[in-house]
Amino acid sequence: MTITTTEAPARTRTRPRRTKGRGGGQALRTIGLYVFAVLVGLGVWQLLAMKYGPSLVASPSQTLSAARELAADGTLGNSVIASSRRILIGWGLGVVVGAPVGLLIGQIRIVRLLLEPYTEFFRFIPPVAFVTLAVVWLGIGESSKVVLIFYTAVFIVTLNTSAGVMAVNESKLRAAASLGASRSQILRRVVLPSTVPYILTGARLAMGNSFLTIVSAEIVAAQVGLGSLIWTSRNYGRIDWVFVGIITLGILGLVYDRILRVIAMRVLRRYGAAV
Repeated sequence: MTITTTEAPARTRTRPRRTKGRGGGQALRTIGLYVFAVLVGLGVWQLLAMKYGPSLVASPSQTLSAARELAADGTLGNSVIASSRRILIGWGLGVVVGAPVGLLIGQIRIVRLLLEPYTEFFRFIPPVAFVTLAVVWLGIGESSKVVLIFYTAVFIVTLNTSAGVMAVNESKLRAAASLGASRSQILRRVVLPSTVPYILTGARLAMGNSFLTIVSAEIVAAQVGLGSLIWTSRNYGRIDWVFVGIITLGILGLVYDRILRVIAMRVLRRYGAAV
């Protein structure tokens, strides 16, 4: 009895064709959508200015003219530098302190039990409530503003970091311990890489809240800064200056957030996580 077998024809692997220019077209589309959104916003802004008049809403052209005026005499530049310095120092201290504290809270139960009442209590008290006390205790210098920014940032980073630690898969911790890893090695090799996305998210949220705090802090106790510029403009009845301060805050926050996003993408790629 003869058995004949027929071999299936070998499958030829076909590589997916790369569409040339697809990435460039997608980028152009994204840019186009951004430009369209900005133009629509400017159009709505112009219509509101025409309806309510310059005493209530400064038009885009009036705001641009006021920005040039403030930039020419150095007021705008000095305000941006002063506010940026306060935000970066306070926010940076909040991240440097909040991340280790969050790791300790998430890892060590007794530390969590000791600190949890304070974190849960103070995170519900807005920094604005401490503005007067900060000025009384620390004066009207830089320290009061930096401490308020630090207060804003540290609890956000701490809570996000501790949440990331407690979200680590228990099986990973047990596997590392069964292989003989010490507690410090588990922290460095397992917990920290898994917690990095939470730390970065907390840092971005803390940056946004720092911008909210700097305005109230500078309104009360500052001669220079974007918050002080907005308040001084209001006293002089310069609505166009107020718009300049508000828009500058938004642009500055957007730039800082984009920088943080780029840093976050690189750090997450290093740890093998997806953005």
